[in-house]
Amino acid sequence: MAITTSDDKNLRGLLYIVGQNSTPFLNMIGGLNGGKTVYSDSFALSVEATGSAPSQNTQSEDTAAAAGTPTTYAKSQNFNVTQLMKYDAQLTYKKANAPGMITGLNNTEAISSPDGLDFQKEMALLQFARDLDFSFIQGSYVGPTTSATNMKTRGILEAITTNDIDASAAVITKAMIDSLMESMYGNGAVLVNPVFVVPANQKVAISDLYGKAPDSRNVGGMNIQELETDFGNVGIVLEPNMPSDEVLLADLSVINPAFKADISWNDVAQVGASVGGFWYSEVGLDYGPEIYHGKISNLI
Repeated sequence: MAITTSDDKNLRGLLYIVGQNSTPFLNMIGGLNGGKTVYSDSFALSVEATGSAPSQNTQSEDTAAAAGTPTTYAKSQNFNVTQLMKYDAQLTYKKANAPGMITGLNNTEAISSPDGLDFQKEMALLQFARDLDFSFIQGSYVGPTTSATNMKTRGILEAITTNDIDASAAVITKAMIDSLMESMYGNGAVLVNPVFVVPANQKVAISDLYGKAPDSRNVGGMNIQELETDFGNVGIVLEPNMPSDEVLLADLSVINPAFKADISWNDVAQVGASVGGFWYSEVGLDYGPEIYHGKISNLI
């Protein structure tokens, strides 16, 4: 990002941050669970053990009296990584000392952003949140190797492999949603706080399937609608960083941001006639057992 100089003059009028800037998935998991602290680049998500299929497992008195055959239940561990995120903002002294230099229409309206560095910091932090929300949903895993490696956290969509319903390039149907929830339930998903996270086009399609939603509820500070399903009420929330051809069903009760370094602003030593610093964090997604979540992919 280039240094901000006096060539970037102020403007008069109200300031609006345009574009899609909402981060509902990040807001929900951060507001609900608050995040966790980790102490290395790679961190454990869950340790999982699976028993045998249930059966009418009985024995006779004679068999029970004899030496038995022990069973060993194996465990497995799942990992993710933190990614390093850094957003710089730097302002020349000349720019900082000239908030009254304006361009465009010159009238009596207030200057939109008289303090240039604060504005650049605010915009950088907003971009930080947008990129983190995108990473937590669509992130593609890159693990640690050397200091030159650009590590990337695995997003929840890439993580889901068990409960993945392929729509085969069709419009979403209630049967697909039922199949997804049946798959999750059958595979042991706890469904404590399930929420559909959907793009705009799939939100419209799902509303057409279910009609008017019941009363909304608050999840992690977000007011979301609910759908009434055979497996209980499930929240549904719009998410701008969801791909248009996928629908996510996430159990928010097991999802946390994982911080190796908290988000912080760091002033830098003076570099010539300029002032500035950077936002910094090392953060990844702890999505818990992937089997607790599900998705419908390849929709139209």
